[in-house]
Amino acid sequence: MPSGSRLPQQLLLTALLVLTAFSHARAFGDLRLASVPALAVLSDGRTGVVHYIVIQISSHSSADGPVIQFSEIDPSGGSLVSDDWKAGVRQAVLTALRHLGTDGHDWVVTVKNRSRNAMTDGMSASGAVAVGIMAAWRGETIRPEVAMTGQVAPNGDILAVGSVPQKVEAAAREQFRTVLVPRGQSNVGEGDFGSQTRRVAVVEVGTLDEAYQAMAGPQR
Repeated sequence: MPSGSRLPQQLLLTALLVLTAFSHARAFGDLRLASVPALAVLSDGRTGVVHYIVIQISSHSSADGPVIQFSEIDPSGGSLVSDDWKAGVRQAVLTALRHLGTDGHDWVVTVKNRSRNAMTDGMSASGAVAVGIMAAWRGETIRPEVAMTGQVAPNGDILAVGSVPQKVEAAAREQFRTVLVPRGQSNVGEGDFGSQTRRVAVVEVGTLDEAYQAMAGPQR
């Protein structure tokens, strides 16, 4: 992904993937969509990257859900995701449902990760996924200038993750204005996030509700 360009540049083949060019949520009848930016590191463990997770929620009376499916291979790109990444998404769905006050019995949730990694693993994107699910269901905006890293717990807490300095550096490089990190991790590496991060605000969040208020919802 070129520096200074946060949105995917390839032409996408389906309505689901076209949404990644806009980084917001919309509701189309029983089809609800969102695209959220999340932060990761490349396999070298030193280079942070921004990737985009596309979430589609559809309602089907016979779903017996929530049913969660992953779109991993596509001619337009994307990456494989590991079992723990999928587990993080499943946790995000269940936690978001509790916060939304619904059981999701008729939900079919389709998730696609668009990343520069051939394989994406870990659970650090699950907090951003939970925010995206809530925004999609409510039809509210994902703020394009905010990125997030953090694992969501069943009770809605945002848990610590690794490689925070590299992730913040990547967000700054891609011209995000704000990066949400788990509480207590804004001073990882003794506050030395590199020269790029002077242009980005690092904000700690401790719960999914705090993350949602900072990343989505009505503009304040």
